[in-house]
Amino acid sequence: MKFSEFNLNTVLLNALGEMGLEEATPIQEKVFPVAMSGRDVVGIAQTGTGKTISYVLPLLRNLKFSKQKHPRVLVLVPTRELVEQVAGEFQKLTEYMNVRIVGVYGGTNINTQKQLVYAGLDVLVATPGRLIDLALTGTLRLKSIQKLVIDEVDEMLNLGFRPQLERIIDLLPERRQNLMFSATLTFDVETIINDFFYDPIKVEVAATGKPLDKIFQSAYEVPNFYTKINLLLYLLDIHSDMDKVLVFVKSRAMADLLFAQMEEIFEGEVGVIHSNKSQNFRFRMVQEFTSGKLRLLIATDIIARGLDISNVSHVVNFDMPEEPEAYMHRIGRTGRAEAEGSAISFVEEDDVSIWSKIQKMMDVHVDLDSLPQNVEVSELQLDSEIPEIPGKTVVKTPKIAATRGTAFHEKKEKNKKINEGGSYRRKLAAKYKKPKTRGQKRK
Repeated sequence: MKFSEFNLNTVLLNALGEMGLEEATPIQEKVFPVAMSGRDVVGIAQTGTGKTISYVLPLLRNLKFSKQKHPRVLVLVPTRELVEQVAGEFQKLTEYMNVRIVGVYGGTNINTQKQLVYAGLDVLVATPGRLIDLALTGTLRLKSIQKLVIDEVDEMLNLGFRPQLERIIDLLPERRQNLMFSATLTFDVETIINDFFYDPIKVEVAATGKPLDKIFQSAYEVPNFYTKINLLLYLLDIHSDMDKVLVFVKSRAMADLLFAQMEEIFEGEVGVIHSNKSQNFRFRMVQEFTSGKLRLLIATDIIARGLDISNVSHVVNFDMPEEPEAYMHRIGRTGRAEAEGSAISFVEEDDVSIWSKIQKMMDVHVDLDSLPQNVEVSELQLDSEIPEIPGKTVVKTPKIAATRGTAFHEKKEKNKKINEGGSYRRKLAAKYKKPKTRGQKRK
């Protein structure tokens, strides 16, 4: 279905045309009429299917011009990168509209954001923590909200934002339209729907857990960290089409360690991004990876939802995720907008269980291949990879209080100096030999 067949005005159609968008994706086609009707919506669709546009279009189509200062549309997302992405979509589609859009998130100066909010806005895109901070200062008032969107709600709950979500919803007016979008429909997501949504219409494009058909998946059995590096180097060498590779690891420390190893070989072609990096650094890494300057971008799961990068050739699960749903979000970074993609997983012995759960959730079977013959199995191991010896216990040496006994050593000569009352007083005594007095003492 083409966007020209939607109930859209000329300014939105012109903006879509400039973005090069003519045909709607299935989620956009199904959500638009329901959202336009004012009903609560729960949209379930895989990453990369156009969920953002699916709710931005009806929100803007129903948004009338107003001079009021407080926002009427609130969009909650889990990460800073997603704030920038969603706010950017709003900006593109309001090129010919008079709509004030502000994005706020933590890690930046709150006073600057308070000024933006105080100046007045129509649409607010925010992370839950910073939104509460602004609300508590009194600068932001939420009683004018007419539309609430919770995007990537499953990831938001995984990150522990449920208390903030409930607190924010308590601050909103009861009469409002709710729209929720997620890649997976978990028990916690169902609970949020039952507690805060009113008779929502569920729009599901693909069954929960089904992978994108355009993504080719493969997996290798790999024993340790340094062998994974050898395998990654081998794959990059034999596959010339691995020109835009997103590599996922399990922690910030692992991301920095892998970056240090790969940067020695691919100097200037590797980037790293995780929550410990500054916001400007993270945006720069994404920009350089998007432009093609970087061949590899090493990332953690916490920013997996906020990366909307086109033409990612491969996703490499250098470390397997802890939850099957996270695997879906990772591989969804490739094969976007009907493009083909590839996902490669490095599976250690401890990962066999989660790998089985992932395949069961997706209802597919992916062969676990052995290492190619040309890949050397490294004998080097990280401290975390060294197996514990059964029965061996580590006894911590108790702290012994230092007392003046036979083992007490004498002070060095330089430390035996006596406090003479300060250098200034000593200089006076040396100069005048004796204290100066004011006149003769009385007899």
